[in-house]
Amino acid sequence: MWFKNLQVFKLGKEFQIDPEQLNQQLAKLAFADCAASEMQSQGWIAPRNNSEALAHCVNNQYLLCLATEKKLLPSSVINQATKMKAQQLEEQQGFPPGRKAMKELKERVTDELLPRAFAITRQTWVWIDPVHGWLVIDSSSPSKADEVIKLLLKCDKIPLESLRTKVSPATAMTDWLAGNEAPKGFTIDQDTELRAHTEDKATVRYVRHSIDPDDVQKHIASGKQCTKLAMTWDDKISFVLAENLAIKRIKPLEILSEDKERTADEDERFDADFVLMTSELATMLDDIVYSLGGELADPLAA
Repeated sequence: MWFKNLQVFKLGKEFQIDPEQLNQQLAKLAFADCAASEMQSQGWIAPRNNSEALAHCVNNQYLLCLATEKKLLPSSVINQATKMKAQQLEEQQGFPPGRKAMKELKERVTDELLPRAFAITRQTWVWIDPVHGWLVIDSSSPSKADEVIKLLLKCDKIPLESLRTKVSPATAMTDWLAGNEAPKGFTIDQDTELRAHTEDKATVRYVRHSIDPDDVQKHIASGKQCTKLAMTWDDKISFVLAENLAIKRIKPLEILSEDKERTADEDERFDADFVLMTSELATMLDDIVYSLGGELADPLAA
């Protein structure tokens, strides 16, 4: 298994928890199906089908899974049903319902439709690395990552911090493009985005296209900064670094596939993949942060 997108956070230095304690904390917020009157339900589920443990631990690395069940009830359906109810009410009382009555009517209609609405469930994976101090969420969406963080913060003994670097990704990526040279251990690939900070936010994108240094220099000189940059780390993993420190489109290259442990047992193969992924990504994250000048110290911690 490999995470495809990384929203990266730091574990607080006071993080001290063993698998049993972590499972106890997560159990307080275990997943339960949506009740008839609920629009959404969230909670932790076991990452492995053959285990009840909510925190799957291998080689001192933790894998969690957040399940989100959401009812599919489009606003157009609610509005149509509310309109029909309002027409019936107008015929009965001889005048149309007012604003307050319409609001109450819409709420009643929603409550009536919810038990019959279809529900979909999505899973969001979380990796906790107490060895290197990382907490990583497999999501391209900051809002979905926020959902995970909100639930984790309800668990005791899971202190989290934002990842901040001394040099902003936009500044560093712009410098790398301007000098046509990636930091040590990385290569620049063929996808990038440069955007102006003016009101029109003029944007230039290269998609699977060779990046011409002269063209890039002109765009940078006109005030554009690099907001996304495709790169490869150590000839092992390709990815796209974004200006908000999100890492997207993770793809392990053939060199890792060749080194992968071969086993016929599904559980052993899953754990071997997890160990390989966490080992490589932890090192890659360290190198990315180093290339951005290192972590920015918390001034309150001094």
